[in-house]
Amino acid sequence: MKSLLLSIILLCGTLSLAAEKTSTAATAVTLALNWKAEPEFGGFYAAAIDGDYLKNGISINIQEGGSGTPTVQMLANGKVDFAIVSADEIVLSQDRNSKNKVVALFAVYQTAPYVIMSHAENGFQNLKDVFAGEGTLAVQAGLPYYQFLAQKLGKPKANVVPYMGGVANFLNDKKFSQQGFIAIEPLVAEKSGAKVKSFLVADEGFNPYVVVLATRAETLKKNPELVKKMTEATRKGWESYLKDPTKANQHMAKLNRALDLATFNKGAEIQKPLIETKGALLGSMKTERWETLVKQMKDLKQIKSSPAAKDLFTP
Repeated sequence: MKSLLLSIILLCGTLSLAAEKTSTAATAVTLALNWKAEPEFGGFYAAAIDGDYLKNGISINIQEGGSGTPTVQMLANGKVDFAIVSADEIVLSQDRNSKNKVVALFAVYQTAPYVIMSHAENGFQNLKDVFAGEGTLAVQAGLPYYQFLAQKLGKPKANVVPYMGGVANFLNDKKFSQQGFIAIEPLVAEKSGAKVKSFLVADEGFNPYVVVLATRAETLKKNPELVKKMTEATRKGWESYLKDPTKANQHMAKLNRALDLATFNKGAEIQKPLIETKGALLGSMKTERWETLVKQMKDLKQIKSSPAAKDLFTP
């Protein structure tokens, strides 16, 4: 009996030590999002829920953002380990803060999901029509994609006002157009009864990678194994989310009560073609795309230097 009791005690002790070792082995990291839990972050939440990060030795803390959350600055200044940014933000960051370089690891959107949406009743057929139309255009005028459109299409005839988020003003004014993400704002407006016509900015030729997982160049240099494991787990999460977003959407719907589950599901469906690229590894990026972006931003006088593509992302 004593022998059996001793064996049980030893077994429990071994299990306890094993659990402690597993817990200790996991590296705690923070991933800062630049917005609330929404479909564009589905794969990150899927990787956390399914344990993909933990299996790779990462204890993940996904930190939600909001309007104006400066994730690229947070990352460059070492406030977080990983962050979600856009490709143009990385170019701007390296131009202005070359000592603390931010580097792209994984790009969710292969086609930028930025849209300008208007009311279908206006009969606009393209963004040129929107810019030539009367009324109000709500947009963050400092955004590179708006500067690109204004340069290509000319200054909007509409009254340009700052975009404040949401769709309340859009719903109250048939002559109101605004910026948005293809999988969110148009759906929310349609759910409220509006007939929406959305135009992808990418169709006009400005197509940066969007919802980009990034880290500091210093982290990549000092801890390449952590970066590799973070990227691998993220890719697995997105593969899972694209196959079946149900579980992650249910989780995110509890975090973000502003959207119902039906909107999460529809958003996941709409964004899928913008994420998947036939024959390409999920999340991968191309040198030519970065070079094009740098040139466009230099032409727009958004940057003074011309950061090398090899310094902007990991192939």
